[in-house]
Amino acid sequence: MTAAVTDSEDQLLPVIERQTGEAPKCAVIWLHGLGADGHDFEPIVDEFDLDQLPALRFVFPHAPMRAVTINGGFVMRAWYDIVSPDFAPGREEAEGVRQSARQIEALIARENERGIPDARIVLAGFSQGGVIALHTGLRHPQRLAGILALSCYLPMAETLAAEAHAANRDVPIFMAHGQNDAVIPYDFGKRTSKLLKAEKYPVEWHSYPAEHTVCLQELQDIEAWLHQVVAKAC
Repeated sequence: MTAAVTDSEDQLLPVIERQTGEAPKCAVIWLHGLGADGHDFEPIVDEFDLDQLPALRFVFPHAPMRAVTINGGFVMRAWYDIVSPDFAPGREEAEGVRQSARQIEALIARENERGIPDARIVLAGFSQGGVIALHTGLRHPQRLAGILALSCYLPMAETLAAEAHAANRDVPIFMAHGQNDAVIPYDFGKRTSKLLKAEKYPVEWHSYPAEHTVCLQELQDIEAWLHQVVAKAC
């Protein structure tokens, strides 16, 4: 199912939706990586064994189209611009991150309108999508069910202390990273995990002998984590 077909910030992002049953009680909003689209992770719904859980709605948004500096200014689906391949602190396009966060907040609000409260919503993402899931989830003013952040890092970490919302100080966070990741280095993810743990966030950290991808063992661990957080939320 494809919903709204505009990238304008004042309207909903276009999305792909999959439901595991009628009248879903919980939602997973899953954000793709740079240059991909909402179809990228759609197939994983069929990989998970979710029969023992209440019906879920998976929402896979398409990121806006924007020029990406490190890719020669080529226009592609991206949650924010990347100026430098080293992802040095402060080099993210901050307004792009914040704009995407506002667009994800709008999708959360739509789930609320459809009868799913914040406490039954998981924010998930891979690579750039994981970056936005972390940024948005930690600042969200209502308690979420969980944050799933894969092969990514925390952007604008220097603003977290001032901007983090108390509602999600104890939100379950699943982080995972491939040890051989040549796109977003493993150390970036590990450093984010350590930073969040130091701030007392309940981070569940996983590492795998993989590159910039989601491997089979990772999928199995994600499935187990989803069972935990969704069963608790619903």
